[in-house]
Amino acid sequence: MIGISKLYCGTVEPSDALRYGRMSSQLPSHLLQFSRDKRPVVVWNVTRQCNLKCVHCYAHAKNIAVANELSTAEGKKLIENLSQFGVPVILFSGGEPLMREDLPELASYAVEKGMRAVISTNGTLISNETAYTLKRIGLSYVGVSLDGMETVNDRFRGVKGAFKSALDGIKNCKAAGIKVGLRFTINTFNAGELPKIFKLLEEMDIPRACFYHLVYAGRGSKLVEEDLSHEETREVINMIMDKTKELHEKGKPKEVLTVDNHADGPYVYLRLLQENPKRAEEVLELLKMNEGNSSGRGIGCVSWDGEVYADQFWRHYSFGNIKDRPFSEIWTDLSEPLMKRLKEKKKYVQGRCATCRWLDICAGNFRVRAEAVTADVWAPDPACYLTDEEIR
Repeated sequence: MIGISKLYCGTVEPSDALRYGRMSSQLPSHLLQFSRDKRPVVVWNVTRQCNLKCVHCYAHAKNIAVANELSTAEGKKLIENLSQFGVPVILFSGGEPLMREDLPELASYAVEKGMRAVISTNGTLISNETAYTLKRIGLSYVGVSLDGMETVNDRFRGVKGAFKSALDGIKNCKAAGIKVGLRFTINTFNAGELPKIFKLLEEMDIPRACFYHLVYAGRGSKLVEEDLSHEETREVINMIMDKTKELHEKGKPKEVLTVDNHADGPYVYLRLLQENPKRAEEVLELLKMNEGNSSGRGIGCVSWDGEVYADQFWRHYSFGNIKDRPFSEIWTDLSEPLMKRLKEKKKYVQGRCATCRWLDICAGNFRVRAEAVTADVWAPDPACYLTDEEIR
């Protein structure tokens, strides 16, 4: 994650990461990316079932029950191991996690074990009662996926009325006092919706928004041709920075992040270098702490059936199953060749990535995206939009 509001607008002081000591157990969520120990944030896809039909779903979710989901008891065993391992955050995802009836029980158990519990949801199932239940169990954050305003969003979600139901879910979270934010996956069909999304943030007083670059996985693998060009990506990142700054200057600051393309970090720095060189140097230090993409290191994924992946997009390569041995053992087993290389992937990236001046900041970006396009896991990420001149 690249904190646009944090880096470009200075909504968090650069010294905060040092002030907090940089150990994940001590850091607040907005500084977790700067932790020194890099215990992974774990995404648990608790179910493959979903009430929507999103065209870019990495999990190939469907509105049917599957028989191989981890049981409640197996889920609690996983949570206990994650807690003992020092995992600071568990993100309950899907499918649609709220289609799993025991989700409140599982999230509550994670909180009891000292972890921060968050969910990634389409928001359509968050009734007033559900929102207060999530608040009562101590859920830290609810991320609601919207990919545009009503017409565009419902087209992506494959179900008419999804937009209105999601807005109701957001309102119910706010009424219950739960921090809620938007999740927006950028592509050619919805890039023009960004100004409207920022207006929605302001009008509904939504405190957070995460803008995701497209990753070619699951049903999203069919959308490679719908990804933005490099020039279009630059225009979108500039717009996100500008709109974030506008809200900041209006006294309505929002926490705005971009996700899944670590070229955004150097790009923010290079723009600041022209606008505010002193601030740019402070931002560079934060980017060095961030260390770029952390698939297989700072983030991991457990599927509904217990398989362990480097991240939620890399579902074609499992490191093992938590039914056979604990996540902590799987995650630290460096006899597994890919796991070992992902822990130090800067040594293995090739092409322009290998000689890039930003390698220590970006860490080679998304390997799964490179593999999807080139069939070579160590090839340059095709979504890197920095020019040859900018990376020399």
